[in-house]
Amino acid sequence: MYTIVTGAAGFIGANVVKALNERGATRIVAVDNLTRAEKFKNLVDCEIADFLDKEDFLAGLRAGRFDGAVDAVLHQGACSDTMEGDGRYMMENNYRYSLNLLDWCQARKIPLLYASSAATYGGSRQFREERACEAPLNVYGYSKFLFDQIVRRRLPEASAQIAGFRYFNVYGPREAHKGRMASVAFHHYRQFRGEGKVRLFEGCDGYANGGQKRDFVHVDDVVRVNLFFLDHPQKSGIFNVGTGRAQSFNELAAANVNSCRALQGQPAETLGALLEQGFIEYIPFPEALAGKYQSFTQADLSRLREAGYDAPFASVEEGVARYVLWLKDHV
Repeated sequence: MYTIVTGAAGFIGANVVKALNERGATRIVAVDNLTRAEKFKNLVDCEIADFLDKEDFLAGLRAGRFDGAVDAVLHQGACSDTMEGDGRYMMENNYRYSLNLLDWCQARKIPLLYASSAATYGGSRQFREERACEAPLNVYGYSKFLFDQIVRRRLPEASAQIAGFRYFNVYGPREAHKGRMASVAFHHYRQFRGEGKVRLFEGCDGYANGGQKRDFVHVDDVVRVNLFFLDHPQKSGIFNVGTGRAQSFNELAAANVNSCRALQGQPAETLGALLEQGFIEYIPFPEALAGKYQSFTQADLSRLREAGYDAPFASVEEGVARYVLWLKDHV
C-alpha cells in the first residue's frame, strides 16, 4: 500500500515526507507541480516510491490507477499566495482539486488529511473552528473556507477519516523556494545575515510598531499533528494547528537577531537594546495590505486537545533558535 502526499515538494509537504521516512515509510507517492523546478531540492534527502505531476495524478485517479493501493492521502498541495489575484485559478487549484480528492477518498474509504488555513478567519478576533468566527479577507482564505464547509456537511456520514488542519503562521526548514511568501522568520534571517538588520512594519490596527501579533508555529509541530491523526484514523474534524499563544513581530525579530548573534558568540540583547543599536527598524505599512492583513491571530486549541493531541508546541524563542541553526547550514 502507498501513502500519497500532495504538495510533496513544497514546504509542509516535504517535511511530512521526511517525517514519514524517519518512521520507516518509503512507499510514498509524491505529487506536486514542478513548474518552479527549484522545489525538487526539498526531496533530495527523502525516499519516495514515485513522483507524479499533479495533472497526471488526477488523471490516474480517474483511470482507477490507485484503486486498492492507497492507505491514506495527506493533501498538502495548494496555492498559498495570499496576494494571488486570479480567483479562478485559486478556486480550481485549491477548492476543486481538494473536492476531487475528497470524493475519491470517500468512495474508497481512504483517510484524507488535508491542509486548511487560519486565513479562513480573516479579520476575526476569535479563532475557534466555528462558522461564526470565519470571515476570509482574500480569495486564498475563501478557497480554504469553502472546502471546509463541504467537509462539515460530509462529516456526519463520512465513510473514512477526514481531518482538516487550519495552519497558523508556519515557519521552518524547506521553505526557501517560496520566495516572498516564505515565513517572516525566514526573511528576518536573510535580512540580518545580509544587511545586519531586520525590518518590521510600523503599527496598524491600533498596534504599536512591530506590535502586531501572530500565532507562529514551527513546521515540526505541524508535522507531528499530521502524524498523530494518521495514527488515529477514527478521529475526524477540522482543527486549529498553532501554538495557542500569539507573539509579536518584535518578539519574532528579537529571537532571530539574538539567534544569529549567538552563532557569532555574542550575547542576547533586549528588544530595546536591539532597536537602539539599529538591528531592528520599522518601515511604513504597505497600502496594498490595507484591509487584508491579520494583525492578530491566536489558535484556540480546545478541539485539538479534546481529540487527544497533548504534545507541547515550541515558542518563538525555541523554534526560531532551532530554525536559525538549520538555516546556517542550508541557506
